Amino acid sequence: MADSGVEAMLVSAIDNVRWLTGFSGSSGYAIVTPDKATFITDSRYDEAAREQVRDLDVEIYKAPQTLADVLVASANEMGADKLWFEAEHVSVATMNAWKAKFNGIALEPAEDLVDPLRMVKTPDEIAIIRRACGVTDACLEHVSRMLQVGVTEYDICLDIEFFIRRQGAAIAFPPIVVSGPRSARPHGEPSERKLQEGDFVTMDLGAQVDGYNSDITRTVVIGEPTERHKQVWNAVLEAQTAAIDMIRPGVKAVDVDALSREVLDKYDLARFFGHGLGHGLGSVVHDVGGLNTRSKDIIAEGQIWTVEPGVYIPGFGGVRIEDDVAVSADGCEILTRAPKRMNPV
Repeated sequence: MADSGVEAMLVSAIDNVRWLTGFSGSSGYAIVTPDKATFITDSRYDEAAREQVRDLDVEIYKAPQTLADVLVASANEMGADKLWFEAEHVSVATMNAWKAKFNGIALEPAEDLVDPLRMVKTPDEIAIIRRACGVTDACLEHVSRMLQVGVTEYDICLDIEFFIRRQGAAIAFPPIVVSGPRSARPHGEPSERKLQEGDFVTMDLGAQVDGYNSDITRTVVIGEPTERHKQVWNAVLEAQTAAIDMIRPGVKAVDVDALSREVLDKYDLARFFGHGLGHGLGSVVHDVGGLNTRSKDIIAEGQIWTVEPGVYIPGFGGVRIEDDVAVSADGCEILTRAPKRMNPV
């Protein structure tokens, strides 16, 4: 804030509010000045907010009060005659509604101040994400017994969800389980399709522990893999391995993505890789930062990235192999440890 000339900041993006305050609810705001900070939410979260938000004053509003009423009152109490807001996260309609209420308080758009801070994790944050990765590693080992002819995608998905919840974790996102030709859908939804001999089966899952997430993908072949199965699967693994080996402080994210595509291009498979190589991971599954063709990010110590090249061939099937890595001083640590093997066991 000091470097940007921001004297009073209204943080409204819920992901940023959670990261700043520890609040786990769905609606919350924070007003921050150099010497004071106030957290604001509605009466649904009265007890939760007072329990979770320890480092800010807590203001609760309820009908007939509105959010704008309490934002104005809090800003006035803090002596703010100008309030900067998160330009990338506030709609024009919301801004206009605030302006109609904020008499005497000027509203100014601010560059994104919180997102860059979220990119570099503390040792405590990394430790929690490592625990979340441990849950998904164990889950993949648990469901491997189900990867056989006749079992449905949906049943595997249910078992994944049940296992993660039984460990006391939350589901980071709805698991993806797709098989056979459906495995060519990067974000396909599980169906009642039964696994068949010769299927690729892709499972993408994540656990949330203490507000932080893991994200892992494994693809296996049911039965004896063909030469085509082996070529595609091994090419994806080679692309992922090369990318992970390249990740270290100072490297451009776009170059890591490009390397994975170069590897796949050797096998004429890069044309089947349509998404980015990876994304930041933290209190949000798709956290700040990207390993993709448009990224301007520079790899730095303390960042956590997913590395997930994929090849998706219509009518045949797809392979994605994904791990979570924490950037260290001279390279990176792979946090997800589930075996990468072509056959389930």
